[in-house]
Amino acid sequence: MTTQNTNNRLTPSILGADEEVFQGLQTIAEYAPQRQEASVSRLEATQAEMVRLQKLEVQLKAQYRAALDAARLAEWNFHNGILEAKTAVIAQFGSDSSQAQTIGRKKKSAYKRPARRQKVAVA
Repeated sequence: MTTQNTNNRLTPSILGADEEVFQGLQTIAEYAPQRQEASVSRLEATQAEMVRLQKLEVQLKAQYRAALDAARLAEWNFHNGILEAKTAVIAQFGSDSSQAQTIGRKKKSAYKRPARRQKVAVA
């Protein structure tokens, strides 16, 4: 038997086939395996554990998505508040003030004025 990589999830088709085999095993009255891992009672326990953990995974994914949405909304609310604060500082103190420079804006007087272009005479 080849080495199994248990880091990868099983496909739904494999799990469905396993479920069918398990249901078939439950109908065999004289089934008595040598290995305890293959007994019906052990398989019932591992199936119950699998279903419980799959449900937990779905719940945690939903909680994660809700937390992700809440964090994203909080980030946008904070960002929009900062933009409003920048606008308020410029409205209150002007675009050429030191306060505008404090919030990361460049003073209007710091910009170079555009130089006039000399007309070139065509000879």
